[in-house]
Amino acid sequence: MPLIDPVVLVHGGAGDIPAERVEGKLVGVKRAARIGYEKLSATGCVLDAVEEAVRSMELDPFFNAGYGSVLTTEGNVEMEASIMNGATLRAGCCSLVKDIMHPISLARRVMKTPHNFLAGNGVMQFAKEEGFDVLSPPGQLVTDYAREALEEWKEGQRRGEIEFARTEIGSSNKYNKAEVGTVGAVAIDANDLKLTENPIGDICDWTKD
Repeated sequence: MPLIDPVVLVHGGAGDIPAERVEGKLVGVKRAARIGYEKLSATGCVLDAVEEAVRSMELDPFFNAGYGSVLTTEGNVEMEASIMNGATLRAGCCSLVKDIMHPISLARRVMKTPHNFLAGNGVMQFAKEEGFDVLSPPGQLVTDYAREALEEWKEGQRRGEIEFARTEIGSSNKYNKAEVGTVGAVAIDANDLKLTENPIGDICDWTKD
């Protein structure tokens, strides 16, 4: 008999979400939770469950992850992702990932190496060596919504009306400090093995000290 019922929980970012974005996010998190749970039921593997749940959200432009990530000040998508096994505390993390649809899968691949964290040119070289598809031409992860958010942020900077980058736009929170953040997932199997992950895109100016 299993000790507990397997569980998959996901979130799509918390914060000041404009009303016009709520329904899309709800649909997306429900889809991701279902996909994750189906994978957990099929394989019994929490790693598989959270990876598949997040891959679903990385494909969804309603989330700040993968396709839909917030842009850097240069207008590019640069992403981070992390994944951890709660039983062993083994982790895989990647940062400054460009033009790869599923950073969460790349983070999981890092778990299989002696490293915990790869970033920048190193992680991109690793991705190529591991056979990950690097999208060409570059920039295919940039959405119109993300461009609009960046331009709104720049406009606010020029006006001196906002201080921090935001991950959502909309009339309900124009030029304020609200943000929503990235996605995440956690799974627990029948033996109470827990695993968590978090990918993210962010507005940053990497040319500054």
